[in-house]
Amino acid sequence: MAAFGTYFCMYGYRKPYTSASFIDAGLFGLSFKFGMVIAQTLGYVLAKWIGIKFVSEIKPARRISAIIALIGFAELMLLLFGIASRPWNLLFMLLNGLPLGVIFGLVLSFLEGRKQTEFLVAGLCASFILSDGVSKSVGATLLLWGVSENWMPFMAGLVFMVPTAIFIAMLACVPKPTETDIKARSERVPLTGHDRRAFFNKYAPGLIAIIAVYLFVTLLRSVRADFAVEIWAGLGYKQTPDLFTTSELLVSLGVITITGLAIFIRNHYIAFRFSLFTSLAGFAILLLSLGGLNGVLGNFGFMVLVGLGVYLPYVAVHAIIFERLIAITRERATVSFLMYIVDSVGYTGYIGLMLFRYAMPADIAVLPLFLDISLLLGVGGALLTLFCYVYFKSKLKPYVNQNPNLAIG
Repeated sequence: MAAFGTYFCMYGYRKPYTSASFIDAGLFGLSFKFGMVIAQTLGYVLAKWIGIKFVSEIKPARRISAIIALIGFAELMLLLFGIASRPWNLLFMLLNGLPLGVIFGLVLSFLEGRKQTEFLVAGLCASFILSDGVSKSVGATLLLWGVSENWMPFMAGLVFMVPTAIFIAMLACVPKPTETDIKARSERVPLTGHDRRAFFNKYAPGLIAIIAVYLFVTLLRSVRADFAVEIWAGLGYKQTPDLFTTSELLVSLGVITITGLAIFIRNHYIAFRFSLFTSLAGFAILLLSLGGLNGVLGNFGFMVLVGLGVYLPYVAVHAIIFERLIAITRERATVSFLMYIVDSVGYTGYIGLMLFRYAMPADIAVLPLFLDISLLLGVGGALLTLFCYVYFKSKLKPYVNQNPNLAIG
């Protein structure tokens, strides 16, 4: 609950602005909202690259104070965004994304290396699936109450301030992994640059394939989240605050249920393969949902199934793949370190996608573009997942032969 709530509230400082259209102002003839998305994402992606070192090296005792300082800075930037005039306030949106990009790794560090890590991290991931919709609902509600678009992000941050403080206080009380946890999953300690390079180089082909899979689902997830208003409008739905929350609640329940099943698989190698099959199933659901649009699924069902298809591989990487890989090999590594590698590449790719969107004619609708991207990346993601299965089956064979059970505790 502490981890879920902390990261859930972080979205209150990041996503509410996406519920507004910002159609009354442009940037060099382009949509001002696109400028906001790129500015914040640029700050976010810079944080991911910085986080590879920062999150993997920070000492556990400094995590809570770092979370408080980073969220406080993000809210201050939203205040300055409201004060400054357009388009110069885009600078503050960039600076808002910079501290928020580090929060996930700090929260994740409290959860990894435990016997229940998959369930805990699945719950953490459910927080950003659900909070994405709730934060938009808060933003949309504030707009309906007459708050201006410029001030709505800051006001939304104020709404989340008290619950943020409560959940961070809870997170500070979370105990360290027990000796039983360490025996089952291996000890997770701060890493040096040598530790990081050694692990990555040893499993480079498989890790690169996982990075590519994660890049694909990050692109799909980000477009679906940041342009939800435009996609729902293309499907014929009017903007209502509860629409975002309802669809994401269904997605989060499905993802946490499926991913959380991994805690019942004691054999680390079997659990690792389960995560790859889960990812493959996600891409299959994504492709099948594209075929069912305007058919038996209905438009609302389409959005829910697309979300499920995208988030299954996305959460499998977060919760199972890296956690069980480290547990199998007992290498000196952390899930937080590996997550910041894939996150940095994923969000860098999203910046490229947004720049590509800028270069396209402004009258091109978001929904058809989203459908085309979903088809292309869905097929590519499925093929890469199959490659990961073949590669790691060979690479991890010595560990399986040495310890056929690969199940401790």
